[in-house]
Amino acid sequence: MEYTILGRSREKVSRISLGTWSYGGANTVGKNQPIGWAGQEDSDSRTALQKAFSVGINHWDTADVYGDGRSEQIIGTMWDEIPRNDIFIATKVGWDMGPHNHWYHPEHMRVNMERSLKNLKTDCVDLMYLHHCNFGKQEQYFDDAVETIRRFQAEGKTRFIGLSDWSSDKVMNFIERVDPDVIQPYRNVMDDTYAPTGLKDYVEANNVGICFFSPIKHGLLTGKYTEPATFETGDFRKTVKDFADQKLIDKMKTNKSKLEERFANHPEPVMHGLVDALLTDVPTGCVLLGQRNVEQVEAAAQLGEALSNEDGDWVNGLYKG
Repeated sequence: MEYTILGRSREKVSRISLGTWSYGGANTVGKNQPIGWAGQEDSDSRTALQKAFSVGINHWDTADVYGDGRSEQIIGTMWDEIPRNDIFIATKVGWDMGPHNHWYHPEHMRVNMERSLKNLKTDCVDLMYLHHCNFGKQEQYFDDAVETIRRFQAEGKTRFIGLSDWSSDKVMNFIERVDPDVIQPYRNVMDDTYAPTGLKDYVEANNVGICFFSPIKHGLLTGKYTEPATFETGDFRKTVKDFADQKLIDKMKTNKSKLEERFANHPEPVMHGLVDALLTDVPTGCVLLGQRNVEQVEAAAQLGEALSNEDGDWVNGLYKG
């Protein structure tokens, strides 16, 4: 496994890190908005965590709302088998409004933070993210959110502070004011605004750690789908319109064949092209890859070596046309 220093945190983490969104199973929030993943068995999650540890994947990412705490709880069951201090644990707060009419109410942030620590069976997480940048139309909840998460850090509940969002533009809007140790933006070879938004330059100038999420666009980029997919209630992928686009699905199948040909000497040619292309221009970062079972962990263990600039440009060209 390849490792990197996660920016100014100075923590050594695996370049391919473990995303545990799916471990929460199917789930909804608010007015039945799907935010989970269907079809996940707890037994598969636990064996995947065991395998991840054995192959050196030492950075595990979760959130309070993944299965309403289920993902965190599963991680918390592992410390009888795995030394807690050997794993860099990241969780998040912000997607659960609780009884309030907006995100980031300080009282509810604290309720969820304490629940996360209980679920994870730890006194302190290594990294806690503000889960998104929706701080109100006039940013009226921003100050409370930042003050509250900074207080968690001062109290020893989290070692580092993070900022996440699907939009790199939103992260850029708030990154200087939040001053996070680590950021977690959405990025894959099809949807890539990391450099154009200025986020790449800021990260490098300020030695911010970075962890990209959804690097294979929820599995769509792998070319494994042959026709429009349907998902169960509570599965986030129901909201991704690209899964219903036959033309796009066909293109992903074609690109899969091209990746297999170009990287034929690699044990995981498709994933190598898709995931390791994201590491080419990121010296202080990692990729959060969902690994739902032992087989997916074994595949992930083959990744983490950044593509050359030439190969990275070639892969990106496949998905930008």
